[in-house]
Amino acid sequence: MAKEAELELDFEGAMERLEEIVRELEHGDVPLEKAIDLFQQGMKLSQLCGNKLEQVERKIEMITEMDGELRKKPFGARLEGDSDEPV
Repeated sequence: MAKEAELELDFEGAMERLEEIVRELEHGDVPLEKAIDLFQQGMKLSQLCGNKLEQVERKIEMITEMDGELRKKPFGARLEGDSDEPV
């Protein structure tokens, strides 16, 4: 897989390709050189998926109930503080 194609993959596309690679490697009749290449592709795709998940995690907002009001906070933010926005 070309590097340009890897960068253009969305999360679902990367996961689908990663699953194809795993199936191919599990089949067991892959020549050694191809297996190494597939493994390297899989590692890159795994890293790409991890990075995309981290980006999404930063965007997620939790809704918490504080003092009888619903407030939204960035994912991972502490539950106390003045930066809460009322919903």
